[in-house]
Amino acid sequence: MHEFGDRWGEDLREFFDGLLRFDTTDGGEAPAMAWLREQFDGFGFETYEWTADAAALAEHPSFPDDPAEIEVADRPSVAGVVEFGDADAGPTLVLNGHVDVVPATRSAWSSDPFEPVWDGDRVTARGAADMKGGLTACVFAARHLAEMATESDWDLNGRVVVEGVAGEEEGGIGAAAAAMDNPYPFDRDAAIIGEPTELGVVTAVEGSVMKRLRIEGRSAHAATRWRGESVLPHFERIRHAFEALEAEREERVTHPLYEDYPVKWPVCFGTVDAGNWASAVPDELVAEVRIGVAPGETVASVEAEFQARLDEVVAESEWLSEHPPSFERFSIQFEPASVDRDDPVVGAIRAAADEVGLDSEPYGGTFGADSRHYQHAGIPTVLFGPGSIDQAHFPDESIDVREVETAAGVIADAAARFCGHSS
Repeated sequence: MHEFGDRWGEDLREFFDGLLRFDTTDGGEAPAMAWLREQFDGFGFETYEWTADAAALAEHPSFPDDPAEIEVADRPSVAGVVEFGDADAGPTLVLNGHVDVVPATRSAWSSDPFEPVWDGDRVTARGAADMKGGLTACVFAARHLAEMATESDWDLNGRVVVEGVAGEEEGGIGAAAAAMDNPYPFDRDAAIIGEPTELGVVTAVEGSVMKRLRIEGRSAHAATRWRGESVLPHFERIRHAFEALEAEREERVTHPLYEDYPVKWPVCFGTVDAGNWASAVPDELVAEVRIGVAPGETVASVEAEFQARLDEVVAESEWLSEHPPSFERFSIQFEPASVDRDDPVVGAIRAAADEVGLDSEPYGGTFGADSRHYQHAGIPTVLFGPGSIDQAHFPDESIDVREVETAAGVIADAAARFCGHSS
């Protein structure tokens, strides 16, 4: 890794700093994508670009049914391709990273989130860990591999595709589009996504279903509250029932990669909005809940479990039976995904990690990722990247750039192995 840093360290830091300066929140990826494509051109990569079709995404279970709710205009994704030897005789490996980032509240940061602040080897900026650092690692892995293929005796056949995709934080707009409608004139055999895994090998990601619960009561003046029907006790019964189901699922739904987590498949009521006046009985409540989905399950099956538990609560209440609550999907859904630990791409990244003394034992991530789109398309996908998920979406998000360099070197080694080189 010292050799990789000596060769690419300065260029990598300059590229990383430039990418971090783009504000890629709220569908604003286009300027960064144009810059990224220019960079790919300058590196000698063959470039591709695609934009998602909202109508096609609306048919996908991860996205809202109404195309108008899916923002795709002026949100391209781009890729750069490097070929080696007889490219068609070897495999094609995708190295993927998302360019979009979540918003940053300026008052919560000690500096401008889009003006990178360097403190030695650590840089603070929105997207440093999630996941412009990982995308930078993928880019420089491809650059290193291209150089080694021409300047060494490495016998490689195949190609590497570096993707910078849009809208991952909104369900994987760019990756889903690429998985559903291949933007390249060749097939893809496997993928590595540079999400922040702390240089660990993640072979499974959890899914989630987002639901909106709406309960109706009856308003009354606070002075005669017995004339009303407060929604709060009904909500508490539903919440407790969901907590009980969460506990049941912790015992019943198992997975070897998740047994060390204190809560494997969490249920989280993230927002609750009830009532409209302090001196009135609250007659309406809207709550939004995220429900974890284990690898091997489907969003639909878990959704049905919680609907059935809600139906039980409703059946026990005369009021709710007469005024049944609604429980509808909203936003985006994340199917879980996993790849066999014996798959060649997993073997390649594990061997490369072992080579530099990293822990290569696969584990499961409790977050969602674009890997699910590629897995669904039959493309085995593993996650490996720099940075910690603990930094993701966090004020003063930061990463040690040496970790980005290490990730780039490991990914380059894994890609070489996947394309036939024996280290």
